[in-house]
Amino acid sequence: MLPRRRHLAWFIPDSLSGFFSRLLGGEKGALRASLRVTNRRHQDITQMKKNVPIFLRLLLLLSAAGLSFAAQAGGIALGATRVIYPQGSKQTSLPIINSSASNVFLIQSWVANADGSRSTDFIITPPLFVIQPKKENILRIMYVGPSLPTDRESVFYLNSKAIPSVDKNKLTGNSLQIATQSVIKLFIRPKNLAEAPAHAPATLRCRNERGQLTITNPSPYYVSMVELYSAGKKLPNTMVPPKGAITLPATPGQVSLRTVNDFGATTPARVCPAS
Repeated sequence: MLPRRRHLAWFIPDSLSGFFSRLLGGEKGALRASLRVTNRRHQDITQMKKNVPIFLRLLLLLSAAGLSFAAQAGGIALGATRVIYPQGSKQTSLPIINSSASNVFLIQSWVANADGSRSTDFIITPPLFVIQPKKENILRIMYVGPSLPTDRESVFYLNSKAIPSVDKNKLTGNSLQIATQSVIKLFIRPKNLAEAPAHAPATLRCRNERGQLTITNPSPYYVSMVELYSAGKKLPNTMVPPKGAITLPATPGQVSLRTVNDFGATTPARVCPAS
């Protein structure tokens, strides 16, 4: 616990997370951010809130310039871009690293279902902790829910919010606080599946007709696709469920795509065979 005499505060806002999810979200873990404008004398808050879009445009420019938003937000990073949880295992783990030389963060973590609701089927320890500068902590993730399918993967989403500390004694005038929320996929993978996950992208089949692209995945693995093109036009990044299919509006033509493997790396581009 940080000394109370330093008047440190934590802020957990959510109102702007959707904007940054669209702005900065990607296959390698969506990054959301929340902003709070603080005035030590509690004055001019309304006017500063009106000026928040200025800060958003600034952050957009930083992102477009190729700067690391995680570094700008203080240096909190997850140790992987996805978590593979072997079905039947007691637990799995994920490192959280604070690379900042001076910033202290409160870390709050939880698991969500595919619809975004919090899942009660997992226990994360510690669910809430303070991470000091240049330190690392380990999240331990335990599945305690009902039995899941044994012939295909199941997907959940691990959320980790980094909330910066604020020393109110050092605040002078207005300041901008940024809380970041990382969201990565958590796959529960049955043991002894017939094929290796690396082979799953090659099993995809595409049918592109009447302005609709249907991608079928006969494998037992989720396949995350990036740089998906139809007739040279880019389509949104998406994921095909195991033993399932998705349909997207698309221009008829050749379909090419790249996928993301277990290590978060992007695979070489391939043409999707017609079904």
